[in-house]
Amino acid sequence: MRRLVIAMTGATGSIYGIRLLEALRQHPIETHLVVSDWARETIALETGYTLEEVKKLAHQVHDYLNVGAPIASGSFRTRGMVVVPCSMKTLAAITHGLSENLVVRAADVMLKERRKLILVPRETPLSAVHLENMLKANQMGAYIVPPMPAFYNKPQTIEDLVRHFTGRILDLLDLEHDLCKRWGE
Repeated sequence: MRRLVIAMTGATGSIYGIRLLEALRQHPIETHLVVSDWARETIALETGYTLEEVKKLAHQVHDYLNVGAPIASGSFRTRGMVVVPCSMKTLAAITHGLSENLVVRAADVMLKERRKLILVPRETPLSAVHLENMLKANQMGAYIVPPMPAFYNKPQTIEDLVRHFTGRILDLLDLEHDLCKRWGE
């Protein structure tokens, strides 16, 4: 399937979602974007991008509160979903099936349909509740992928770190890229 859902929530690290959307433009994949209300704020606070610029990186943008959108249905086939960044509130809602918005409903669909769900949690330090929710999401089939930097590739800039991590997400999606240096290369 050539569709992928990308959700951005209000945790810090919106650049990861932006870079992923940019990288996916190099692939024949139809991207469906959902941006939470707090993600809109975080994009403005953390990056030089406007919300409109971020939306233009996706093929389709869905309203955060529209749980009737196509991506809220299991009959809408996708290869998976990436929640990047994933707030602890969103993680908790996903692990407890609280489909109050389109991000959580679409994630619920991924789990019930056994499709790939990649969660990029952004918080530190982690509480026992955060860790329990991550474990529960993993046990339900989600990939838990915190944006932890790798240093074997000798990054020189923050952009190098972001690029490497974006490449790791693409690896999980089985998509070719040249964003990061592989171990031993």
